[in-house]
Amino acid sequence: MSSALPARQTFNIGEVLEQLRPDFPGVTISKIRFLESEGLVEPQRAPSGYRRFSHDDVARLRYVLTVQRDHYLPLRVIKEQLDQLDEGMELTARGGRPSMPYGIASVPGEPGQVRLSRSSLAEAAGISDELLTDLESYGLIAPRGSTFDADALVVARTAGELAAYGLEPRHLRTIRSAVEREVGLIEQVVAPMLRQRAAEARGRGEEAAHEIARLTSRLHAALVDGQLRRVRTR
Repeated sequence: MSSALPARQTFNIGEVLEQLRPDFPGVTISKIRFLESEGLVEPQRAPSGYRRFSHDDVARLRYVLTVQRDHYLPLRVIKEQLDQLDEGMELTARGGRPSMPYGIASVPGEPGQVRLSRSSLAEAAGISDELLTDLESYGLIAPRGSTFDADALVVARTAGELAAYGLEPRHLRTIRSAVEREVGLIEQVVAPMLRQRAAEARGRGEEAAHEIARLTSRLHAALVDGQLRRVRTR
């Protein structure tokens, strides 16, 4: 690649390492070079042959390292996400953390903007294609258009962990049915607010829906814990 950017707008690999290490203590020069070799970042080359990283390059590296650390996604999936960013989304430049437009949300019901192909979903979740097919057939996972979102990834990962205990997708239908009934109950409560034209009323409805969901999740956990205690004392 050309070295058109002035030197003051670029960094050598040691300077990049200094910027990344406060947030990623384990990062090394070898790691940065490896990510480059995998096509996740493409620094320019100075006439002397040394790498020169732009602000955007540093932001891409932050994105990759953050997703690896927090979400354990394989590099192939991360590269797919970066390709999607290159097609229209932008990373946070001028240092700082990446905007993470395809980051996996940690709050249920907020799927973010994860877009995974079917094969990428199976790989990221660590499950077989057969298990994914079963999850789809029992209505536990469904694509949005041609891709899968963060909710699908959480379900697939959890189903994979449950499968280790002998629980198959057919066993999880009761959980899906219970969720559908719970969502129906929440809809009954907040529907009048959501139907109002005033934005403030709709906002209250959305807040109420999230709060009710939080409280019912707490109630569910307490009831399960109580029942398990009874089982242990029999």
